[in-house]
Amino acid sequence: MNHAVSRLSVIALALALAAPAGAAEQLRVGKAVPEAFSFVPLDIGIKKGFFEKYGIEAQSIAFAGDAKLQQAMASDSIDIALGSGPAMAFIAKGSPIKAIAAMAGPPLLLTLLVRNDDTVKTVADLKGRRVSVSTVGSLTYWLVSETSRQQGFGPKGIVITPMGATQPQIAALERNEIDGMVTDISTALTLERSGKFRILMRFGDLVKDFHIHVIFATNKDIAQKPDALRAFLKGWFETIAFMRANKAESVDIAKAVIGKDTDITARTYDALMPMFSDDGRFDPKALATLAGSFVELGVLPEKPDMSKLYTEQFLPKQ
Repeated sequence: MNHAVSRLSVIALALALAAPAGAAEQLRVGKAVPEAFSFVPLDIGIKKGFFEKYGIEAQSIAFAGDAKLQQAMASDSIDIALGSGPAMAFIAKGSPIKAIAAMAGPPLLLTLLVRNDDTVKTVADLKGRRVSVSTVGSLTYWLVSETSRQQGFGPKGIVITPMGATQPQIAALERNEIDGMVTDISTALTLERSGKFRILMRFGDLVKDFHIHVIFATNKDIAQKPDALRAFLKGWFETIAFMRANKAESVDIAKAVIGKDTDITARTYDALMPMFSDDGRFDPKALATLAGSFVELGVLPEKPDMSKLYTEQFLPKQ
């Protein structure tokens, strides 16, 4: 009898040693849009196993803009969101989420593209000109308004024209129906290469103190999965460190995600890597700029207490 018990004990011990220490925690991670280089770290982190290293199985889910992303968080369809800094206003309006990391700083992603002719030679030539943006109340809308204000034209000195998707904006620019459009750096570089267009300005040169991208988590996960959130952020910032040290491999992975060739992707990498945060800390000046933009866009009636919209408790220890 004792011999049988001993054999069973040995088998049980062997099975225990062979079993994994623990199943990976699955986190559903939403990207505001599928193809932006801004969110490529998620794809690289998954491919290179940086999230898995910390016990996280990150499931990437892409959406068609911040509003859809925020709806998914509110309905508990995702756990973590990679969105825009201006989306922090949703928290002040009651969204059951909180910002858990400052993902990126100045808006280096966005450019103002014009025709490659003599219509608009400098930013000063934009007074009274029509410039297209995605939607009313969007980050792109605010950036053009801020450009107008800083040029001394007043917030409406440039005629801001919301036009939705990128392709209609390109067509309108070609037909002289507008004089400029706001678009991401990858698209701008591709269009500039055609010879028909040129980048007039990059908004990161205009707005220095900003958080263009933020990582959000649901209040439910903050309460129930704090260790998983810490593990995810460890994987995220390890991915950023990898990307900085390994341009060629990062570009190779990124080009398939953003749908651009190696040259455009490499130039996008060079343009955007400086905006990524290495530690996720929130900058008080950037938060103040965001708070002001909420009021200027009419999203909120007054500046919110920004300290209530974010937490740094899940960031890796320095």
